[in-house]
Amino acid sequence: MPFKSLGLHPLLVRATRELEYTEPTPVQAGAIPPALAGRDVIATAQTGTGKTAAFLLPVLHRLIDLPRGVSRALVVSPTRELAEQIEESCRKLARHTQAKATLVVGGRPMGAQERALRAGPDVVVATPGRLIDHLRQGTVRFDRVTALVLDEADRMLDMGFLPDIKRIIDRLPARNQTLLFSATMPPVIAKLAGDILRNPATVQIGRRAAAAVGITQAAYPVPAHLKTALLRHLLGNTEMPSVLVFTRTKHSAKKLARMIAADGFKVAELHSNRTPAQRTKAMEGFRRGEFQVMVATNIAARGLDVDHITHVISVDVPDVPEDYVHRIGRTARAGAEGDAFVLVSREEEGSLSQIERQVGQRLPRVTLPDFDYSAAAPKPTHKAGPALGTGNGRKSARSGHRPPGANGPPKPPGSGRGNPRGGPPRPPRPRHG
Repeated sequence: MPFKSLGLHPLLVRATRELEYTEPTPVQAGAIPPALAGRDVIATAQTGTGKTAAFLLPVLHRLIDLPRGVSRALVVSPTRELAEQIEESCRKLARHTQAKATLVVGGRPMGAQERALRAGPDVVVATPGRLIDHLRQGTVRFDRVTALVLDEADRMLDMGFLPDIKRIIDRLPARNQTLLFSATMPPVIAKLAGDILRNPATVQIGRRAAAAVGITQAAYPVPAHLKTALLRHLLGNTEMPSVLVFTRTKHSAKKLARMIAADGFKVAELHSNRTPAQRTKAMEGFRRGEFQVMVATNIAARGLDVDHITHVISVDVPDVPEDYVHRIGRTARAGAEGDAFVLVSREEEGSLSQIERQVGQRLPRVTLPDFDYSAAAPKPTHKAGPALGTGNGRKSARSGHRPPGANGPPKPPGSGRGNPRGGPPRPPRPRHG
């Protein structure tokens, strides 16, 4: 089915053709027609299935022939990275129209965003926190916004944005269409949909939190202290043109990136300690192929849209099965194929079992014949401190204070730092002026 058959404006069809969108994905084919008809839509589909175009195309279609200079559509997304990519996709799809989009996210100057908002962009793409800042300061008006899109709604609620979402909705008096897209449909999302959507068309693609088709998954059992070594072994001995490595913390991401770079790989980092400019440089470089490896925290699990990622490696097992599904959804996008590996220690087998129940399959266990799994854990480099209360003159491990009597008998008055020559303490110096 070509995009033209969906009833889209010819200028948008032309853009999809130039972007090499060969045919609508199932979520696009299901969501675009009712959205073009003006209905509310609630769509559930796993990552990598084309949800962004599924809501942008009908929104742009309805804006093409309207007067410019007024914001008529608002897209709310949970993370800055995802919002940036939505705004970029909007510009590409609207390339042959006069419709304009602007980005309102944290980490960027408020003044520049205020000026852009005053110009009345047709589409505003925003994160909840920064949008609330502008609403509080009165630097944005949404009284003419008729279309609201909530993207990755489940993730926004996971991040605690539900109160902000409700405040934003209350500031949209002209809204007559709401499109809600989510990878999963927990009860709280279903309740939100019931509260804000009117007779919505429902589009559900695939099982709840299922892995995208085309992903080959495998688990690599390994002692926790050998995970880094196994990762470096995999990178050095497996053909991996474009690799996304996930780790739990930003400190681990930074350390891993440094080690992988020392092995001769071009490496980028993506985590909350990076500045907006650093994040943009990392994502753009990774997208263009300048970096072979991207080391990231879950900040990239939903906010990174790169078609050519061939491998996703999770150095830790996520505690939440949906996080695993979103991680591996960064590969095998747009009908491609990809590999997803997870390094699992004995302590993480329980979390992996939950993931396997979620995705409906047992991941094959892979052991490498040329990797030494028997290497002992490194010994601590620091000396163990004394037991508390031993009175041996060392600082207490908890309080940081020396125990009484630790340095022999108490010194007589005046023998301290106040008067190095002894005698009574010096009187305080008078203060002037």
